[in-house]
Amino acid sequence: MTLDLAQFHQTFFEESFEALGSMEAALLKLSAGEADEELINTIFRVAHSIKGGSATFGFADVAAFTHTLETLLDQLRSGQRQVQSGTVDVLLRSVDVLREMLAATQRKQPADAALAAGLHAELQAIVKSPASAAVAAAAAAPAAVPVIAATTAIAMAEPGGVAISGWRIRLAPGAQMMEHGNDPLRMMRELAGLGALVTRVDASKVPTLAELDPEVCVLSWQMELRTDADRAAIEQVFEWAIGECMLSIEPLSAEPAAVTPAAATAPAAAVPAAATAAPAPAATTKPAPGAPEAARGSSGEGGSIRVSIEKIDELLNSVGELVITQSVCSQLAASLEGRPANDLRNALVQFERHMRELQENVMRVRMLPIASIFNRFPRMIRDLGQRLGKKLELKMSGDQTELDKTVLEKIGDPLVHLVRNAVDHGIETPDKRSAAGKDETGTISLHAYHKGGNVIVEVSDDGAGLNRDRILAKARERGLVGADEELSEDKINNLIFAPGFSTAEVLSDVSGRGVGMDVVRRNINEIGGHVQLYSTPGKGSTVRIRLPLTLAILDGQLARVGKEIYIVPIVSIVETIQIKRDQISSLAGKAELFRLRDEYIPIVRLYELFGSQADNTDLVNGLLMIVEADGKRVGLFVDELMSQQQVVIKSLETNFRAITALAGATMLGDGHVALILDIPGVIVRYLDQPARSASSREAA
Repeated sequence: MTLDLAQFHQTFFEESFEALGSMEAALLKLSAGEADEELINTIFRVAHSIKGGSATFGFADVAAFTHTLETLLDQLRSGQRQVQSGTVDVLLRSVDVLREMLAATQRKQPADAALAAGLHAELQAIVKSPASAAVAAAAAAPAAVPVIAATTAIAMAEPGGVAISGWRIRLAPGAQMMEHGNDPLRMMRELAGLGALVTRVDASKVPTLAELDPEVCVLSWQMELRTDADRAAIEQVFEWAIGECMLSIEPLSAEPAAVTPAAATAPAAAVPAAATAAPAPAATTKPAPGAPEAARGSSGEGGSIRVSIEKIDELLNSVGELVITQSVCSQLAASLEGRPANDLRNALVQFERHMRELQENVMRVRMLPIASIFNRFPRMIRDLGQRLGKKLELKMSGDQTELDKTVLEKIGDPLVHLVRNAVDHGIETPDKRSAAGKDETGTISLHAYHKGGNVIVEVSDDGAGLNRDRILAKARERGLVGADEELSEDKINNLIFAPGFSTAEVLSDVSGRGVGMDVVRRNINEIGGHVQLYSTPGKGSTVRIRLPLTLAILDGQLARVGKEIYIVPIVSIVETIQIKRDQISSLAGKAELFRLRDEYIPIVRLYELFGSQADNTDLVNGLLMIVEADGKRVGLFVDELMSQQQVVIKSLETNFRAITALAGATMLGDGHVALILDIPGVIVRYLDQPARSASSREAA
């Protein structure tokens, strides 16, 4: 069964336009002199994500343009090139062109090819120029030379037909190449930007007009490109068409050119209209969930209606308020006596049952199967396997597991990064797998399932596993780990989540630029999730992501500190321990550590962190909740553990202001407000306290 990717187009366009807005805002901050590293990382991640999505959906023009843009941003990010006003101007114009290209693609109309080609040439000129000459190169960059113009120029410059150094290229498109958005003429324009191009078209297979299919290219081309560019640069022009065409690239020798000027000029100009990119056929499937109303038609299907997500959010918020009110009523009724009180309590029990059903039904409206994310990957696995010369098999299970729409939107990019890393870094080439006694075909597995009120998503491969020695060496080279510092296997594994960390020796559009794993952890943490990594050398790796079912309701553990009640997300809790005095150590009087088996864990006194009063200040008289986030563990010192319950999350930022270490607040059944802890924020706030020593930071 052929997967129809058109159902995901609308989501891609919506996310891309939003991302371009954040990219533009970051560029404007750069132009104002705020040369912050995180700003450049944000801009780079936007370009990287748009390029990957464009390639997946076959929007080759957008992918090619963004690849060059990404290369320039990588130079800025790595410090090879300084941020200058001229460069920022070019990048801002790139945002405008990308926005126009995406809008035209969304409308299924041709974009302004001349504008895109001209700016593409400017970007290439900056990338290839010395850092000091970047602005001058951008200003002096010529407009892109059309293929035919380049051909004519060669005929005049080389009347004897003597070939210079370059490449002989033969291209014969397959039946579906243009259907997937790969335009041969665009490829020729890119080749012309690398040097002097001579082309000859073979139109011998063009059928009669009655038999002509405008979506199938029956032409083929022979080209000679005179350039000093290497083979990799030539292959990059055709990278999105690999597997969908017959392609031959051979070096030119110092012999008379195989293509004469006369043969090169006329046929190139006579390329029929069939060689241009045909419009995509009209979609016959149902529009994506986020598609505009017009795309769905006015007749309707009878079984469903389209409702904006804002209305569902308002409904869910109202139900949450009713749940709180019901809980307050139940507590008030508990103190009443007599027969009317019993009748009231019985009525409230029924009311509670109906409220729970209403709450679950409203939440279910926001739920979507994770298949909407998983279905991106069959085509991606196929394309990556062809490009990297690897045999791959994708196994998926649990794709009907449902998640809140907002959670789904947040995990899309992290899963893409994980799958690409598994293919590029995890799965070996067929010869290496055979030498290791494995099947030549590597397996990528995607698995989703419910567990303990959460959804678990696993991305696994049966590849080589993590090379811990190489990871540790790279971390020491970057100063992330001391020269003599010894780390456990788990801590070495977690080094790959550091921003910009990569062990790749060769840069590619698949991986090796140090983007991905830090984004995975950040996006998952933002939605209250948790990431774990397991790897066995020679057998493969598994990344396990624990996700909340919804962002509106939280499963929490109530913990009391004095008169204050804090709610700790259950997903972050490892275990709870009664402290013994011989398990406590102190570092320079500024940090307290708890010895948990073979590990020392910093103790965080919540009453000190938030400036409240506690019943107990002696650690032996309280409890220690071991919590984990971002691969770090700390112990939260509390007076008492209370009940576990689901709570409706209220945003502090909306109703008050954002506070580090607090994810929100909720109303308890007795009418009191309880603060919900953000465990990653708690760790950051603890480490950022002025009195905290370097030793305690290392322990954390």
